[in-house]
Amino acid sequence: MVREVYGSGAGMDTNMKPAWLEGLMAETFFGGCGVHENRRKNEKNVFCLNCCLSICPHCLPSHRSHPLLQVRRYVYHDVVRLGDLEKLIDCAFIQPYTINGAKVIFLNQRPQSRSCKGTANICFTCDRILQEPFHFCSLSCKVDFMVNQGDDLTTILYRFDESDFTISQFEGLRMDGSEVTDDENGPNLDDHNPMHYGHSSGSRDASSNSAISREQVAMAASTATNSVKKKKKGSGFLPGIVLSLSSRRKGAPHRAPLS
Repeated sequence: MVREVYGSGAGMDTNMKPAWLEGLMAETFFGGCGVHENRRKNEKNVFCLNCCLSICPHCLPSHRSHPLLQVRRYVYHDVVRLGDLEKLIDCAFIQPYTINGAKVIFLNQRPQSRSCKGTANICFTCDRILQEPFHFCSLSCKVDFMVNQGDDLTTILYRFDESDFTISQFEGLRMDGSEVTDDENGPNLDDHNPMHYGHSSGSRDASSNSAISREQVAMAASTATNSVKKKKKGSGFLPGIVLSLSSRRKGAPHRAPLS
């Protein structure tokens, strides 16, 4: 389904931000979700383009049929992957940054201690120094500049395909981008055992060898552990005393008297 991201019709204010864009730049992300405050990993780092609000991973089932956008953190600020954002809005002249091999765009301008006006290439909105040929440091800087100039925002907004923002993009992933294992309490030890062999049909010998190998490894590990414990336990003597006793000189030998 292709969704129109801006309104249409006579008398529409082309200078007005659509609800999803206004919400994306105004929402607070990575705070705890009030609905799931007693759940782990309840940071609000997903934006629902339909409801125009931020949600946490536990809220995803309630928005299963809605287009969803993942928000990430970079140097303590909210960013969105350029590949995702440019399906919604023209990101030309916004300076991207690279995180984990992917280009991202800052949602809002970042505070800075001083402005750097002069010959340097700076952001048209907040005067942050930029690389050539970029003119904006964030999405909000570009949008606010166009609004202040009275430009038509519909020229940079796109009709997007909702299939690009389905809930499936979050399945098997944590919200920080790392993969989720089947068991959140820990990895499957068999899958990470270097001596583990797969069991195929008719491979009884391989299965037997696998079991023997695992048993041998466990016995070797147990023996090594017991050996270390014995060494640590020691004989109860202080090192200095042991050395002094072992280095004690023998006395002169006693010979039987001559008859």
